[in-house]
Amino acid sequence: VQLVESGGGSVQAGGSLRLSCTASGYTQNVKYMGWFRQVPGKEREAVTSIWIGGTATYYADSVKGRFTISQDSAQNTVYVQMNGLKPEDTAVYYCAARDGWFRGTWRDPSAYHYWGQGTQVTVS
Repeated sequence: VQLVESGGGSVQAGGSLRLSCTASGYTQNVKYMGWFRQVPGKEREAVTSIWIGGTATYYADSVKGRFTISQDSAQNTVYVQMNGLKPEDTAVYYCAARDGWFRGTWRDPSAYHYWGQGTQVTVS
């Protein structure tokens, strides 16, 4: 499975961005896709995740009410609409995908099998 992200960029505080992640390859076993973010010197942080083909969504407390994850299953694509961006949202955002059901927490990076290359989001 390959993941390709797009949509990062620079925006002023209070602005919006939409990130996209498209999965290709053998995606039949992918059950969840999500987004993590990372700043230099810190651990990768879970942002949001979604059950592919289902309705369950998960959000970090820091983004609830501001970020919305959605999917286009036919296109193997997930989106995260980020509104009300804050400077502390600045990070490299990574798309991640998991084969099979979660056995632990969706927040654990090691629970995901595939990763994108990352896209920079800068909020000033």
